[in-house]
This record gives sequence, structure tokens and C-alpha cells, in this order.
Amino acid sequence: MVLIVGASGVLGQESAHQLLQAGYQVRLLTRVPERASALASAGAEVVVGDLTDPATLPGALRGIDTVLTAAHGLLGRGKYRSERVDDAGHRALIDAARQAAVTHFIYTSVHGASPTHPVDFFRTKYRIEQYLQQSGLPYTILQPSAFMEWHAHNLLGKSILEKGRAVMFGAGNTPTNFVAARDVAQLLLHLLPDGKARNRIIAVGGPSNPTKNEVAALYGQRAGVTPAVRHLPVGLLRVLAAAVRPFHPGISRVLRMSAWADTPDQTLDMTDTLRTFPLALTSIEAFVEKQVARHRQSPTTRGAAVQPRTA
Repeated sequence: MVLIVGASGVLGQESAHQLLQAGYQVRLLTRVPERASALASAGAEVVVGDLTDPATLPGALRGIDTVLTAAHGLLGRGKYRSERVDDAGHRALIDAARQAAVTHFIYTSVHGASPTHPVDFFRTKYRIEQYLQQSGLPYTILQPSAFMEWHAHNLLGKSILEKGRAVMFGAGNTPTNFVAARDVAQLLLHLLPDGKARNRIIAVGGPSNPTKNEVAALYGQRAGVTPAVRHLPVGLLRVLAAAVRPFHPGISRVLRMSAWADTPDQTLDMTDTLRTFPLALTSIEAFVEKQVARHRQSPTTRGAAVQPRTA
């Protein structure tokens, strides 16, 4: 049986769907069971638990062979701030998995995780990678690039489709790799029965490295509009991040991450990963086309078109 931690998120939901369709028994650990009702109807077992409450973890792990953790506290604050979810919570989960004799622990890290990264979230991911490697558990560490669902659509393309305009963090000229959650979940189906995936770190991304400006233009082209894109300079992002931090460290972290992401090269070469795991990767063009089609078919937008704007 596979336990998915973070089942209400983009990767968790997609992984649960694909695993269930492939015939795996799936258990979902969630703080809010109502969010997993559709997956429960599809055959998943749902248990209530919380990474910030270690006492809830042993019961969820009973009878589990494989753990996939797709949870994070990037935007969290208070009880669910990143330090409690991404750091202490994942250490507690790894400890509980070791006690439960789990035979495969799959940890979702992030492309670029390192001990000296300027953003704390990436440093935390690196520390948990190290903790897992030293735990004695058979592991696989996934390092996905930026998820298309969030970084290409929710933070950019969605606003273009709904309003014909968007706010972009930074100049948007940095080559960036975007990956579809369905492709990361597809990789999981290779990892579970494949011994080659044990005790290794696997980078996973999309087939190309477009800039955010190119993504915005692609949304406009497919939707038949000229999007008006307003850019927030990196310097302003850093100022805003410092100002917001005392009130909402999660938003501050996202602003700092956006400032960092606009400067270095964010490309990822999938040649080595594809040599071992033959994945059918989703192109950014195919992803955007799907989002545009979904927008046009939505009951709230059917028959209405975004009016072209001059950038």
C-alpha cells in the first residue's frame, strides 16, 4: 500500500489518481478529509493526520510499504509555517516510517536544493534530503522543476485568460524549466516496481526551458489576445519581501524566491533521466492549449471571450 502525504495538493492528487488507475492500494494522509472526498470515491483510503502532530503518523503508516510525501509549507504561517512542516514535520515522518519498516520512502524535494541557497525553503529541502539519506530507509529523492500548474498557470496564465492581463514577478527573461504534475506522477509508476530507483536522486522537468515572457505570449497566442503584462522589478520584490516578512513569512518567501528565480539560469536537461525512465513529457505548448480549452469550456466563461489588449 502507498501512503501519500499532501494528497490535496497538485502532485498529491495527480499521483493518487494515477496510482489508483494502475491498481495500487492508496492511503491519503490529510488534515481536512473533505478535500480528499473525490479520491475517496475513487477508492482511496483517507486518514486524518498532521505533519506537525507526530502522534498521528504511526497509525497512518500501519501496513504501508511506500511513502510519497508531496506536502510542503511554503506559504504556511503560524502552526503550519515552513519550519514546522518542511523541516520538523518531515523529520518526524521519516522517523515514523523507519519505525514502521517502510520499504521505500519517496521524498519530493526541489530542483536546485542546496545548503547555500539564498532562499530558506531550498536549504530546508536539502537538509531533509540529507536526513533521509542518513536514516537507513530505502529512498528516492525527486527534484522537480517549477510546476506548470502553479508557476505557468496559476501565477501567470490564469489571469491572462480571465482578464487579459497579468502581473509578472521580475523581467521574465530567464530560461526556466516547467514540469507538469502528471509527468512527475507518471515517473512514480516507474519508481515503485523498479529497483534502479532506490537510493538515488532524480531530477524531473519538462522538455523545454522557456522564459516567463514566452509563456505569457503563448497564453495570449492560444487565447487570441494580446496580454498586458506588468513587471515587478527584482529590487521591488526584495523590498516587499522584507516588509511583509513580519506579518506573513510565507508570502515573503515566495517574493524572495521570485526575485532569485529571475536572475540565474533555471534550465534543466532531462537527457539522463529519460535515458533511465522513458517518460512522455508534457510540452508547455500542450499544457497551455489544455488550459485555454478548459477555460473556454468552463460554465462561467463559455461564450465569453477575453477582449484583446495592447501590451
